[in-house]
Amino acid sequence: MDHRRGGGAAATLALSGVDAAHGTGATTAGEIRPVLVWDLPVRLFHWLAVVLVAAAYATERLNWMDWHLRAGTALLALVLFRLLWGLLGSDTARFRSFAATPGAVLRHLSHLLRREPDREAGHNAAGGWSVMVLLALLLGEALTGLYVNNDIADDGPLSAAVPASVADAIDTAHLWLWYALLAAIALHLFAIVVYGVAKGQNLVRPMLTGSKMLPARVSSPHMAPLGRAAVLAAVAAGAAALLAARL
Repeated sequence: MDHRRGGGAAATLALSGVDAAHGTGATTAGEIRPVLVWDLPVRLFHWLAVVLVAAAYATERLNWMDWHLRAGTALLALVLFRLLWGLLGSDTARFRSFAATPGAVLRHLSHLLRREPDREAGHNAAGGWSVMVLLALLLGEALTGLYVNNDIADDGPLSAAVPASVADAIDTAHLWLWYALLAAIALHLFAIVVYGVAKGQNLVRPMLTGSKMLPARVSSPHMAPLGRAAVLAAVAAGAAALLAARL
């Protein structure tokens, strides 16, 4: 047997397998492996945000405004932490890793319904912008909540810092930001369903386990130390507490 020929055939088969993976989205078991893509701070942020948004809604509907303020303050601390983690955290958490150009977003959306395996170590082009929009809406909702003034008994902790007319305008912004946030959340959930049904990609499991099954050619992202996350969380909590204090 010609070992050189056998080696060449094996190399050809390996290359053809890679080409097939690129061309048709097909992979074999030997070409993929689990990769840690979402660190613990990102996953905790995601699920705590879900809980706190639900808590903010429930406490407002029940008119438990003291608890509504606590939920809003906790949400503000959480978002401030995520902003800091987006600058100083793990590779996939950093904004620079998923702030795609509009052209990249359009190219991604052009094959939204194509069934193919996930090859992204982090957010895809459209998903990255979705995250930034959600963060902006969460931040705006939490900050305007500090100034809310409805002329009854639900004054925010900083309402006295601005004229009543300005506080009323901020109250209106708080309401409309809430509607925008609900719309963004609905779109986010719709995208999860579309990716699961049309593309065969489960976006929920990696946010629970932290890992994705990715091709071997995809590099594992660097994970920042948890000690750094703890320090940034303390900074964010302190900043939110100062903003929410009734001075």
